[in-house]
Amino acid sequence: MGTHVIKMPDIGEGIAQVELVEWFVKVGDMIVEDQVVADVMTDKATVDIPSPVAGKVIALGGQPGEVMAVGSELIRIEVEGAGNLKESAQAAPVVPAAVAQPKVETAPVLDVKPHTTASAAGVKRSLEARSTRQTDERPLASPAVRKRALDAGIALRLVQGHGPAGQIRHEDIDAYLEQQTQGTPAPVAAYSARTDEEQIPVIGLRRKIAQRMQDATRRAAHFSYVEEIDVTALEELRVQLNEKWGASRGKLTLLPFLVRAMVVALRDFPQINARYDDEAQVITRHGAVHVGIATQGDNGLMVPVVRHAESRSLWANAEEIARLATAARSGKASRDEMSGSTITLTSLGALGGIVSTPVLNLPEVAIVGVNRMVERPVVIKGQIVIRKMMNLSSSFDHRVVDGMDAAQFIQALRGLLEQPATLFVE
Repeated sequence: MGTHVIKMPDIGEGIAQVELVEWFVKVGDMIVEDQVVADVMTDKATVDIPSPVAGKVIALGGQPGEVMAVGSELIRIEVEGAGNLKESAQAAPVVPAAVAQPKVETAPVLDVKPHTTASAAGVKRSLEARSTRQTDERPLASPAVRKRALDAGIALRLVQGHGPAGQIRHEDIDAYLEQQTQGTPAPVAAYSARTDEEQIPVIGLRRKIAQRMQDATRRAAHFSYVEEIDVTALEELRVQLNEKWGASRGKLTLLPFLVRAMVVALRDFPQINARYDDEAQVITRHGAVHVGIATQGDNGLMVPVVRHAESRSLWANAEEIARLATAARSGKASRDEMSGSTITLTSLGALGGIVSTPVLNLPEVAIVGVNRMVERPVVIKGQIVIRKMMNLSSSFDHRVVDGMDAAQFIQALRGLLEQPATLFVE
């Protein structure tokens, strides 16, 4: 028997350290080749780490939430044969998971891609007979499934998983909930005192979001500007276009029109389509409009990027927005698709409220926020009429963008959206 060591992989882009998000195995587990053993996260992506060998897990090199250096020891596996660890290193004491691991120069660094998955055949070989879970065994489930179980108050160890390696999937949660409803206990009295509490570690994507939001509010000089827009004509145009071409070109939402308006308005306001490197004290104004689309997923906020929105048609932008949102929510967006935006568009749709104060997506200097569309009585030429109204609540970095420039930019957006034909006049 020998020992095979897997090192923390080099994810690329000069990244020197990553965060360990979740273990899918524990000491003593038998694993198979290609089985995913852990999730790690960079600033831009979550990466599944598969095992290149089959064997028994004998040591874990970190705990969820721990930031580990690329090349540090991630996991030790007892294998048939010699393994990849020299005899001198074999005898070295195993460092507990909470302590930094020693370097093992002979262990290779895996070449992994985001969201590598375990092979179904390999998982079946070792775990197809598994039907029960030990009390102290950590259930295998994706972060989205874990969050759903947490929100529903479900103990995952009680749920039977039917995915690869006994992984618990959404279908398993559905089956468990259906089973529970057949014998639903009496509800807790409305005014019963509660003493339960729960501690949730801030790790993974939630930690990245917290760090970025804190960094943005600490470093940038935020100011917000809100303007009311009459989108009656825009909505009429959107409905007409969908009736005529929706079946062949795809349905249009409001977002591609907003992206188009931003593209046109930014021609006259290049100082807003910019990124500010406050350490180098350099502002870079971009000709290309790479629009970040704030997207809410199961695990938190993500911002996939519509690249070169200025070169795309209305339908091409709509298609790209939909594609990126799906990729981001499913965890399949690449690092390139999640970085490089020059301005961000954020919308909560029907939950958009009346006014919001969006936080900048540094190093950008502007973010355009969309609030809820409502029908409201409006006075036009002395007459009270019903119009579809919507607010734009946008934020800017006052270190780079002057208040007058921000106001004029939003007024330009207002003009384009209230007279939608001007969106397409060159």
